[in-house]
Amino acid sequence: MRAILAQPRGFCAGVVRAIEIVERALKLHGAPVYVRHEIVHNRHVVEKLRSKGAIFVDELSDIPPGAMTIFSAHGVARAVEEEAAARGLPVIDATCPLVTKVHNQGRRYVTAGRTIVLIGHAGHAEVEGTIGQIDAPVYLVSTPADVESLPIDRSAPIAYVTQTTLSVDDTRTVIAALHAAFEDVAGPDIADICYATQNRQSAVRDLCRVSDILIVVGAENSSNSSRLREIGVELGLPSYLVADGDGLDPAWFEGVNAVGLTAGASAPDELIDHVIAAMRRLGPVEVSALDGVEEKIEFALPRELRDGAMARSAAANC
Repeated sequence: MRAILAQPRGFCAGVVRAIEIVERALKLHGAPVYVRHEIVHNRHVVEKLRSKGAIFVDELSDIPPGAMTIFSAHGVARAVEEEAAARGLPVIDATCPLVTKVHNQGRRYVTAGRTIVLIGHAGHAEVEGTIGQIDAPVYLVSTPADVESLPIDRSAPIAYVTQTTLSVDDTRTVIAALHAAFEDVAGPDIADICYATQNRQSAVRDLCRVSDILIVVGAENSSNSSRLREIGVELGLPSYLVADGDGLDPAWFEGVNAVGLTAGASAPDELIDHVIAAMRRLGPVEVSALDGVEEKIEFALPRELRDGAMARSAAANC
C-alpha cells in the first residue's frame, strides 16, 4: 500500500504563531497562563500545551484576577477585549493576522457607508469574533439561499467579508449570489481568503487524482479540516476525517493501493506520522509526497513577547 502525502499539509503560519505565543508566555511568565477557548482547533495541541501549564477556559470570568491571559487564534469580540481591560487582565492576543485583516476590512467598509455581510458558519469562534469587532449590524450568510432572505434593501450599498477558513469554491458561489441580488457590492478579492486554506484545498484536489481513498487528519470542530474531507467526497473518493491513527478502520483499506493523506492547518506533523504507523500495522506502506506549494510565510510574534525574550536573553548574558 502507498501513502501519498499532500503538499502542503498541516500547520499554517497562523497556527505556528499561536502555539509559539503560548509557549513563550509560559517561559516568560511561568505557569499557569490562561487561554480563552482552544488556542487552535486540535485536541492534541491543546493537551500538549496543557501539560506545560496552559489552562484553557470558556469565559474570562474563569480566569483569576491578574492572571496572564491569551486570546485564541480565532479572534475575539471587542466586548471580550473590554471585559479583560475592565478586569485588569494582562492580555496577549494570538489572533491570526489574516483574521485581523478581515476585522479591519469590515471596519473600513462600515466607514464607507456600506452594510456588512459576513460569509461564514454560525457559531464558529472566528465568526463570533468578527461580528463582535465591527461596530455595525453584520448579516451572516453561508449559502446562496441565505442571500435571498437577507433583510437588506436591494439598492443599498453592501460589502462582504469572509471567514478565512471557508472553501474558495463555496465562497465564490455566495459572492456571485450577492452580486446577482444587490446593485452595489464591494468586497475583497477572493485571493484574500486564507492562503493556507487555498493551498491545502488545491493540494487535496491534486491528491485525489492519484488516490483510492482520502484520509484527513484533523479535529471534527476544525472548519478547514472538515472541508478537506468534503472535497474528497465531492470528487468521488471514500474520504475520512480522523484525529489520529487510532481513528482508522481497517475495512477502509481493503482492496486499496493508494491512500491520499493530508492534514488540516491545525494538525501537527506527528499526527500524520501516527496515522502512517497505524497503517503499517495493517501491512507494508511506502510513503511518498506530491509536489506542491512550499509555504514560507511567517508571522511576527506580539511585541511584548519579542521584547520580553530579548530582555530575558540580555539578563542571562549579564
